[in-house]
Amino acid sequence: MDFALAIPSGNWLVSSEKPRARGLGARCSVFVPSDNNSTSTDVGLKERPWKIADARLVLKDGSVWKAKSFGATGTQIGEVVFNTSLTGYQEILTDPSYAGQFVLMTNPHIGNTGVNLDDEESRKCFLAGMVIRSLSISTSNWRCAETLGSYLVKRNIMGIYDVDTRAITRRLREDGSLIGVLSTEQSKSDEELLEMSRSWDIVGVDLISGVTCDSPYEWVDKTGDDWDFNIEGRHGETYHVVAYDFGIKQNILRRLASVGCRITVVPSNWPASETLRMKPDGILFSNGPGDPSAVPYAVETVKTLLGKVPIFGICMGHQLLGQALGGKTFKMKFGHHGGNHPVRNLRNGRVEISSQNHNYAVDPASLPDGIEVTHINLNDGTCAGLAFPAKNIMSLQYHPEASPGPHDSDAVFCEFVDMMKRVKENA
Repeated sequence: MDFALAIPSGNWLVSSEKPRARGLGARCSVFVPSDNNSTSTDVGLKERPWKIADARLVLKDGSVWKAKSFGATGTQIGEVVFNTSLTGYQEILTDPSYAGQFVLMTNPHIGNTGVNLDDEESRKCFLAGMVIRSLSISTSNWRCAETLGSYLVKRNIMGIYDVDTRAITRRLREDGSLIGVLSTEQSKSDEELLEMSRSWDIVGVDLISGVTCDSPYEWVDKTGDDWDFNIEGRHGETYHVVAYDFGIKQNILRRLASVGCRITVVPSNWPASETLRMKPDGILFSNGPGDPSAVPYAVETVKTLLGKVPIFGICMGHQLLGQALGGKTFKMKFGHHGGNHPVRNLRNGRVEISSQNHNYAVDPASLPDGIEVTHINLNDGTCAGLAFPAKNIMSLQYHPEASPGPHDSDAVFCEFVDMMKRVKENA
């Protein structure tokens, strides 16, 4: 490979004439080795030694965004949402709540720390794809096991970079979340991809059935001592919790186990009668993807279990509880996705920095009497937590296990244990 710098000929002269602009031009030549069909004089340019745009993101509004691909190739459809987290892209990739969505990271530099074996939140990647501004060309972290690009290739997840993520984010904030099609297939025209984006909608789609477990299993792992900040607060394994897997994150299970819970995880369609036959001390309704109105079977299960044992709902679980209690949910303009959302606990006035990932919210005005709004999102005033003391129910519309604060919301797991303890003692 020969790199030749072309410098304009001629000298710089002092003259009364108006100077003409001169510049430096760079020419990169890649010499093709001689073979039987060429001579030593057959020299030419082969291909650029840098990656060129080979992918497109076509949004439902008709805009086409050219980019460079990394990870898997092909064509994929999904809802485009933006996430404002500065770190934690591996947890985002493996969060089942992102099923059916392209996640655009507003932080421009992604991939700096690579990926490792410890930060997985589920058994696989469920999101449709990743959209970033700049893909790091190197990694620097003592736990790094491989690069982000190779990680996505192995898991068949598409990604694009060198795209104007700020412009797309502004568009999503103004127009709301948009359906998009991501493609590396040059045989597909922009018009075809646009038609695909306009022929699919995420509203009303049951995404939970695609991320839940197949059969019940026991969870025993706790938060490791190297990472657990509250070892002295651990209880003995006294309380049996049945956790409904609507797309549960593993760190929720670790935190429950660390505060003294024996956990049985069950599929999203697990009958309420079978749950009660297990005689649990409490029930967890987990986080999960999509529209709560698209899973009426889950709402009916929640209704059946109300008041039977203490209940804790997180994210999707919070929304299902809202519907089961007689309230309504609604789709937000662009949702909450990030690790920097301020939430006020109305009971004690404390403000927590929370991790959030949801496109739907509970309408507090639709809830019946006796249900208390315990938390609100300070960015837009939406409901971020509920409690129904008469039936021993509590819920949050964010992830207390994610700890971006770093531990602002973790105490809620102890509150759930205290509720189970109180009910058990008074039984």
